[in-house]
Amino acid sequence: MRAEDGLSRLFLKPDPRLIGAGRAFLDLFLPPLDAAGQPALTPGLTAETWSRIDFLETPVCDGCGSPFEFDPGPGVRCPACTARPRAFDRARAACLYDEHSRDLILKLKHADRTDLSEVMARWLLRSARELLDTADVIAPTPLHRWRLLSRRYNQAAEVARPLGRLAGKPVLADALVRVRRTESQGGKSAAGRRRNVAGAFQVPADRRRQVEGRRILLIDDVLTTGATAHACARALKAAGAIAVDLAVIAKVRAGADTTI
Repeated sequence: MRAEDGLSRLFLKPDPRLIGAGRAFLDLFLPPLDAAGQPALTPGLTAETWSRIDFLETPVCDGCGSPFEFDPGPGVRCPACTARPRAFDRARAACLYDEHSRDLILKLKHADRTDLSEVMARWLLRSARELLDTADVIAPTPLHRWRLLSRRYNQAAEVARPLGRLAGKPVLADALVRVRRTESQGGKSAAGRRRNVAGAFQVPADRRRQVEGRRILLIDDVLTTGATAHACARALKAAGAIAVDLAVIAKVRAGADTTI
């Protein structure tokens, strides 16, 4: 038994499926609320909240998912991606990261709003359809075991599971692990973020067969500089993955202050 498995058994964590079933039962009697506490037309979102999300539409940069003002043609990359290629091959984001999407993502990430994962999986089903069509498997960006124990769930995995079900793709829940506990990426420059996660991810030897020769779609919540996804993609390709694409819920606008 791995050490983290033993540690996990010391903590009682409600099964997310039971939580979802309980919420569905309550919805029969009480209307679901959105992240702001208003009655929701769709799970987790009112029409007003939905209208404020800045969803990304094509054309976008093939490398990072940033929107283009005009269509330059398929496979074109923005100057930033051309100047600094990353280990992941392509990326797509469902929406821009701003005060509206940030609130929802933080609810999912820190406030046990795992019911939002289904909604966000459907966002990715639309925005990352091109990547899903060529992917063999889906893999969430992992948390370090100590952070997972304190948070009790991995928000990327919570989105990856319903996305896999909707897209008909298998999900590799533990093929990629975070072997080194890192500091939060918040407040760090682009170079600081790269240093912080360098060598932090690994594919265990007994999981390599799940990765070798496959095209993998990596799932994360927010794309800022791409440092975390770059480190994950390097680990996956070192284990034999032939391609790694990235799908995120939200992307920080190009040129925004990444130290925030």
